[in-house]
Amino acid sequence: MLVLGIETSCDETGIALYDTERGLLADALHSQIDLHVEFGGVVPELASRDHIRKTLPMIRQLMADAALIKMRLMVLLTRQAPV
Repeated sequence: MLVLGIETSCDETGIALYDTERGLLADALHSQIDLHVEFGGVVPELASRDHIRKTLPMIRQLMADAALIKMRLMVLLTRQAPV
């Protein structure tokens, strides 16, 4: 089973592609540290807009890197808020 995990709960965008038979196929992480440094902490509105800009291109690149553009995802995992 092919699983795509997406994590965007704070100031980083994390994407992982996992196959239940082969393990971790690819992963990527985008940090927003430079975006928030001048404010002394995370600005939620800036963070959410950056997640929107980065998530889809990161998914496309991850699937291309893993040579899985035409494979069908079976499970999509997301994280909506901190625990």
